[in-house]
Amino acid sequence: MRIDSAREGPREKLERLGLGALALMSDTELLAMLLGHGGSGVSAHHLAQALLDRAAGLHGLTRMSRDEMCQMPGIGAAQASRVLAGLELGRRTLTRRPAERLLLAAPSVVAAHLLPRYGAHPVERFGVVLLDTRQRLLRTRIVSEGTLDTSLAHPREVFRAAVAGGAASVIVFHNHPSGDPEPSRDDHALTVRLARSGVVVGVPLIDHLILADGAYWSFREHGLL
Repeated sequence: MRIDSAREGPREKLERLGLGALALMSDTELLAMLLGHGGSGVSAHHLAQALLDRAAGLHGLTRMSRDEMCQMPGIGAAQASRVLAGLELGRRTLTRRPAERLLLAAPSVVAAHLLPRYGAHPVERFGVVLLDTRQRLLRTRIVSEGTLDTSLAHPREVFRAAVAGGAASVIVFHNHPSGDPEPSRDDHALTVRLARSGVVVGVPLIDHLILADGAYWSFREHGLL
């Protein structure tokens, strides 16, 4: 089916082309998405263009109040509030520095981060810590949850999360509800599988930690990774 790009709205473009479409959209199209809908027989695109004309361009919107926007035929209080909220979010991305990412270069630091969150849990859970190129924390995800004494983890789930999250390397972990962090034979075998899979995928496995209340066991500390 042939798509009429001339009649395609910004939301349809976003659905069809993905996030990259946003960078290709005009100011009018982006503003129309914030407005959400038109009014008084006028489309959101026409309202957006009229608002930009009234503001004398995109930067002028930052000097308009909600009441001024609502004076435009077809623009209600909710639409004006959405526009102002979008402008404020954009301003904050420029004025606020992102929080410094936690450096997880040593197993003891990783354990100090993970134990309070995942160490004392009644069932076994398996998670992955996603790291950037400098071994700083991107995010942590639980990829499986088991019964009282077992959790199934497959390299597919671990590295799917890693690739989707843009990780340069990963640390995996799971807890032992028994309170004993000593690894089992299955834990050793799984670590070997994960390390091999990481080489194939191009996302190295840095460590595998086993957590148990206030104690931990690190494959890296024991020279096994």
